[in-house]
Formats: sequence, structure tokens, C-alpha cells
Amino acid sequence: MPPPREPQRIAKLLARAGIASRREIERMIEERRIAIDGVAVEKPATLLTSLHGVTVDGQPVKAPAPARLFRYHKPAGLLTTERDPKGRPTIYDRLPKDLPRVMPVGRLDLNTEGLLLLTTDGELKRQLELPATGVERSYRARVFGDISQAQLEELINGVEIEGIRYGSIDANLERRTGRNGWVEMRLREGKNREVRRVLEHLGLQVSRLIRTAYGPFPLADMPTGAVDEIRQHDLAAFRKTLGKNPPRHGEGDRAAHGGGGPARDGSRRRPAPRAGTSTPHSARSSNGPSASPKRSGPAGGKPSPRSPSRRGPKN
Repeated sequence: MPPPREPQRIAKLLARAGIASRREIERMIEERRIAIDGVAVEKPATLLTSLHGVTVDGQPVKAPAPARLFRYHKPAGLLTTERDPKGRPTIYDRLPKDLPRVMPVGRLDLNTEGLLLLTTDGELKRQLELPATGVERSYRARVFGDISQAQLEELINGVEIEGIRYGSIDANLERRTGRNGWVEMRLREGKNREVRRVLEHLGLQVSRLIRTAYGPFPLADMPTGAVDEIRQHDLAAFRKTLGKNPPRHGEGDRAAHGGGGPARDGSRRRPAPRAGTSTPHSARSSNGPSASPKRSGPAGGKPSPRSPSRRGPKN
């Protein structure tokens, strides 16, 4: 890969090379772990045109390899962090040992399960996380309490909770039995604990929360703990949409089949079947042998996270 033509901050170049996130690299610079030709870097704003002569912990930094993106079905009970001072289990304790060094795209809190994207590229991570990029996240929440579809539809205009403004949320009451129900939510910001806070603001108790998609990449029927890689041409096609009003999850399929999402006149359409635009080329489970995810339905007859009948740990 040719070096950048214009000087760039060393933190950005190192993130692009997959060393760490920009924030972590800034901490590494403070700890004097990063050097250029043997001289410790003192400022994160240091400008470079390449990583030639740059070392981290005394080791030369290799030129950036093409970005890679993985799907991971995170179980509840794991922290989305590399280390925990309290010694609680993290995703890195469960990821397959043969994975390259990866960074999580965003976070899922301790009791949230579902799709977590992992990447080798710090700049791709940042692009996917930025609210300005507008990548849609989809969730399903098992809730207890009284709620109507009309109340959920008011979230399309956003909501302010304790001085924090949350942007537009497309929410749909999928199923309800008595005071128990499942709510599907789609949003583009992903503020800290946004889904839980919004639902609790509506008077609902959340007993289970699952992220079902990030951009065009679905959780589908991946086994819990499984990891697979997004194909390079699917990743390249997706990156071209970043910052250009990227499609909602499965939007292309909905257009073809005439379903899904709010209609332009404000009326609600019935949700279309879930579909993904990406077919990963491999799947690896940290809990067992390799498995190939199937798009047509749950593997082995087990319910997918889409199914409200599947029981799981309470949040």
C-alpha cells in the first residue's frame, strides 16, 4: 500500500495499521511506547507521511494491510473491552486465538448480546462508529410493561431524556402477550445505553437486548460465540456508501420485495423478512468446531435471536 500523499497524524496512521484505536494510541504516546528512529514521540499531533522508522514497544510497525471485518455473536455476560480491572470476563477471553488483532466497532454492554463487529483497521472502526456516518444499528428487546405502537412511533422524532437528546428511532412492537412483548428498534447514533434508556423512559423493563444488525450486516442465525469474516468485496462495496446515506439493513431486498420500513406517507408497513447483503466466507466458533452460517433459517432447528420463544439470561 503506498504511503499517504499528505502528512497525517501519527495516531491516525497507527490506527489505520491496526495497532490500536486513536485514543489508545494517544495513551501509548503518553507512556512513551511509540518512537520514530529511536526517539520517543511526545505529541499525538505529530505529522508523518508514512510509518517508516516507527516502532511500538521497540517493534517496527508494518505497512497497513487491507482492512478486515468480522462478525461476532457476543454472548451476554462479557465486557466489550480488552482488560477489566475487576477481572470480569471480556470478549477477548472468548475470541478464537487464531484471529488477527481486532478492535470492536462500538460496544455492547455486559448484559447485551448479539452482533458485534470486529475490525483490524482503526480508521474503519472510527468510520463505523461516528454518528455523522449514519450507519444503522438494529436491536430487539424483550420488555415488560404497557406500551402501544403509537407511543413507539413518536420516537421517530427523537426524544430528550435527562438533558440528553436522542435522535430518530424507528421502533415497532413486534409481539405482545399480556404485558410482555418484543420491540424492534433501528437507530443511527448508538449513544451509550441508548436503547435501554429510551425504553426505560417509556416505563418498560428490559429483560433481554439483542443487536440484530449493524449496517447491512445481520446477526442472522449465527451460533452464540461464533465468529466469521465479511468478504472483501462486500466490505469494499459497503465502505463506498459510508457518509452517503448508507442503506438500512436489508433495504435493497425490501425495495425488490415491496416491504419493510416506514412508508413515505408516514404509514407503517409490515416488516419484511430479514436479509443480509453479505455472505461471510467462513465461520468459527470459540465454543466449538467451525460452522457455516445459513441464511434460510436457524441451524440445527434451534431458534434464532429473532425468535421470541428463545430464552436467555436476564439483563
